[in-house]
Amino acid sequence: MVFSSEVFLFLFLPVFLAVYYLTPMRGRSVTILLGSYVFYAWWRMDFLLLLFGTTVWVYTFAILVERNLGSRHAKLFLTIGIAGCLAVLGIFKYLNFFIDSFAELMGTDAQGLGVHWRLILPIGISFYIFQSISYLVDVYRRDTPATRNFIDLAAYKALFPQLIAGPILRFRDLAGQFQSRQHTLEKFTDGTSLFVIGLAKKVLLADPIAPIANTVFASSHPTMAEAWLGAIAYAMQLYFDFSGYSDMAIGLGLMIGFQFRPNFDNPYISRSITEFWRRWHISLSSWLRDYLYIPLGGSRLGPTRTYVNLVLVMLLGGLWHGANWTFVLWGGWHGGWLALERATGWNRIADTRWIALPGTLLVVLLGWVMFRADSVADAFALYGGMLGQNGLGIRADTLLDITHEAMLTLAVACFVVAIEPMMGSLRQTNIAAPAGDGAAVMRQPIVMPLLLSLLATVTILKLAESSQTPFLYFQF
Repeated sequence: MVFSSEVFLFLFLPVFLAVYYLTPMRGRSVTILLGSYVFYAWWRMDFLLLLFGTTVWVYTFAILVERNLGSRHAKLFLTIGIAGCLAVLGIFKYLNFFIDSFAELMGTDAQGLGVHWRLILPIGISFYIFQSISYLVDVYRRDTPATRNFIDLAAYKALFPQLIAGPILRFRDLAGQFQSRQHTLEKFTDGTSLFVIGLAKKVLLADPIAPIANTVFASSHPTMAEAWLGAIAYAMQLYFDFSGYSDMAIGLGLMIGFQFRPNFDNPYISRSITEFWRRWHISLSSWLRDYLYIPLGGSRLGPTRTYVNLVLVMLLGGLWHGANWTFVLWGGWHGGWLALERATGWNRIADTRWIALPGTLLVVLLGWVMFRADSVADAFALYGGMLGQNGLGIRADTLLDITHEAMLTLAVACFVVAIEPMMGSLRQTNIAAPAGDGAAVMRQPIVMPLLLSLLATVTILKLAESSQTPFLYFQF
């Protein structure tokens, strides 16, 4: 089930909210769990069993770890628990990749090796497996107690706002909220507003831009203008698609009393790759830091080991995104730049250099080409186009595939990215701004609901005439 679908907006969500608020507080975790299971099973019932099975596994081993804290058995149970989670992820997400890679080395394909089946990737598996690992590690570190309330843990793992594409939540941040949380009209209204904004990002910006990126990345010989246009279009599409989903997830959480941490903070104003990863997919970057980078030694073991750790963590982060060498190279690209910035001290002096912002955007943009391409060869074909190997201008047949609406939307998206930081500052100012003069009229509480109502209406009308498209991060 997709947030940007009529079934979710006009059937599942209103029914769920009605049942949720009619349920007494002590039973609302059950309502969340059952509602989330319905949400997930809408896609495939059989993979719901996998989600439930991993929940039982993590619940059991967290208790075993806690019972044996202070002894060597705790680390043994932690290792077994994590190994089981990684085995599930490895089989369902990477087995096809390993078979294909081995077959390629042998000069054949999977069928040539006698493999006539393909595993289907369970939707959201990367996110709920990472959640499981963080919970086990936090119990081992004594950062959170192992819960004996199976319903709360299951509801946390299946929590439908973030189940499919994050943010990657940690049980230690939500355990108290499952026991007690506030439900206020203000919080519900804030959640609704954030949900509408996220839906608008997806429907009004990301989806209309998609045909530009799809057209260019499907071309085997893009010209310079086409290649740069496609790369910029994908950068905008991915940002508004994923940040839109995150806004919707955080908004849905607020509607039922939960407060999730932000997942994006204007990443395209970053002046270094280090800063970019503090602003982009914050829940993933902080997870990689806390559960990979620091355990590997972080920056405590000398400069060389620090650089190796940075590259290794980003390689694994790239592989987490998908079973393709493109993701591995994308991760290595970012890891290399992180190591270079650490070695040169660029991140500490970047604010004083006029080249910092455009330079960072260029590095990110080049990385997105590899991230989006179907293969490494396709990525380098587009890089060749960016260098002008296939001509300069946009060809007539490409113009036929790109509508004026798509180009206009891309321009609007770039404008929104440019002013988004100022919009955030303006929202903070308006909250505390007193009313009285003419300039303060726009700060009155009535204005924002009217604007959001208009935005919601336009978004739903656009949604009604468009074909349904899944969020990009569903594939990860």
